[in-house]
Amino acid sequence: MKKLNRELVLLRTFAVSTVAIMAVIVLFAFKTNENQKFGTIDVERINIVEADGTVKIIITNVEQFPNGETIINNKAINKNRKKRSGMLYFNEDGLECGGLIYDGAKNEKGHSSGLSLSYDRYDGDQVMQLITTDEARGDERRVSSALVFNDRTANVSIEETHKIMAEIDSIKDKKLRRQKYREYSDQGLIGGTPRVLLGKTKSQNNGLFLFGDNGKPKAMFYVDKDNNVKLEVFDDQGKVTNSWPE
Repeated sequence: MKKLNRELVLLRTFAVSTVAIMAVIVLFAFKTNENQKFGTIDVERINIVEADGTVKIIITNVEQFPNGETIINNKAINKNRKKRSGMLYFNEDGLECGGLIYDGAKNEKGHSSGLSLSYDRYDGDQVMQLITTDEARGDERRVSSALVFNDRTANVSIEETHKIMAEIDSIKDKKLRRQKYREYSDQGLIGGTPRVLLGKTKSQNNGLFLFGDNGKPKAMFYVDKDNNVKLEVFDDQGKVTNSWPE
């Protein structure tokens, strides 16, 4: 019995010593001043942080994409945002300020894919966006790629916007939900106003498209899907006042 106890003591001592030595080796490895080099790393998500722990960039797969009840930098993330692979950027105050997201998959109608690189106003939604979409429905396929600039309200924070959208989403009746959305939009509390679009629209027109502060078109210079060059000018109601060729 005494021999067995001695062997157990020796075994425990060996195990503790081994763990201690491994801990020292790992600690020394991570305290080295030299950059660690890796060939290939398989990872589901990477958080780039400052010394104080503030998250500055998130690189993530679909499953680890932050939404729902996720809190980052002590702030709520867009609760209902669809999970996508990509990157999210955060400023010095810990607020989300842009990102790169993309997806693409076949569906019962054909396929749907897209990519968006966006930059947000301070504590608000995107004001500049590089976007491309590709949708196929049977034999019909629409591809749109553009650089877009938007106006956003300066009086509502992104947190307040999330609360408004949560209120709208809680309305079950579609008609009432659309009505409530229009009410908030007319007050300038949600949504955005397109001002400049450079690229290819879903109508297959390639060109420069300018919009007024009400979001209605003011001028267009483009090549249409039939390869015709057109220049059009609109009034405040969106009606054509001048065009070339006439």
